[in-house]
Amino acid sequence: QVQLVESGGGLVQAGGSLMLSCAASGNIFSTVAMGWYRQAPGKQRELVAAFTSGGSTNYADSVKGRFTISRDNAKNTVYLHMNSLKPEDTAVYYCGADIIATMTFNRYWGQGTRVTVSS
Repeated sequence: QVQLVESGGGLVQAGGSLMLSCAASGNIFSTVAMGWYRQAPGKQRELVAAFTSGGSTNYADSVKGRFTISRDNAKNTVYLHMNSLKPEDTAVYYCGADIIATMTFNRYWGQGTRVTVSS
């Protein structure tokens, strides 16, 4: 019943900016943690930025100072503001959330939104 839908991906030149959005919907009782991951061709999925269960933020070293994660609890949405994009940021970006639904607790994934950064 829980769904995560990402949006905001696209083509951008190196040095440009994008903002990704992830909207959660369904029978959500509580969102414990929520964040962004990415997967480039031939590589494993990796954490980009996340809100932890304690409410603090965690960023990959490769994006610190360039990316910012934010959220709007009223809209049940999390954002990823990406600045100074580099070609190595090219990947499919996924929204992941640890959610308590109806008597369950699971990790849910969105379908992903593709980000391509040209040289």
